[in-house]
Amino acid sequence: MDIICDKCQSKFKIPDNKIPAGKVVTLPCPKCKNKISIGSSKKTDDSKPNEKKAITAFDEIDSDVYDASEKPFDFVEEEGRTALLCESDPSIKKKIVDVLHIMDYHFTEAESARDALKQMRYHDYDMIIVNEDFNTKNPDSNGVLIYLERLSMDIRRNIFVAMISSRFHTMDNMMAFNKSVNLIINIKNIDDIDKILQRGIADNEFFYRVFRESLKKTGRI
Repeated sequence: MDIICDKCQSKFKIPDNKIPAGKVVTLPCPKCKNKISIGSSKKTDDSKPNEKKAITAFDEIDSDVYDASEKPFDFVEEEGRTALLCESDPSIKKKIVDVLHIMDYHFTEAESARDALKQMRYHDYDMIIVNEDFNTKNPDSNGVLIYLERLSMDIRRNIFVAMISSRFHTMDNMMAFNKSVNLIINIKNIDDIDKILQRGIADNEFFYRVFRESLKKTGRI
């Protein structure tokens, strides 16, 4: 979508899939910081009168009015990489943060699963690191992982997802496939997360390079 600031007349683009239908999105102009409102506050409701509808965490996120000025970054340099960190343990978080700094990622630390869902709803992250126990008592019902699993493949394949686990072995490819993530890192190996991440990212980039080349040869892209 092409956006024009009504104050300084600057022009810029934002992905159409980041503007939720029937919602108001507010974001600052990257030049003059003037707040720009996009979309409509009118919300359609196809439910029947007096019909009660179950509200989930995903529905709550969709119902929020988004203000981009509250976010840590909305305009990152062209080659900049972004990451979302979903980890509650301070000691583990510090080790991951140190590695993200070294790898030169712009990153966000989610405070809760709901916060993580909201961040992902409006930002395209290159990498997401999530502990399977993050903000849940049941790792198999992790809201962040469920959201990622539901993403369409054209979006999901552009996100590298690393899952921190106490149940599964590091770089267990079969279990990673089962959990719909790209890489598993066991907590016991957290001190080597820099090497593990670099290896996992390299393997993933190689796989998708071959995948895209195959699509080109068959004329699918």
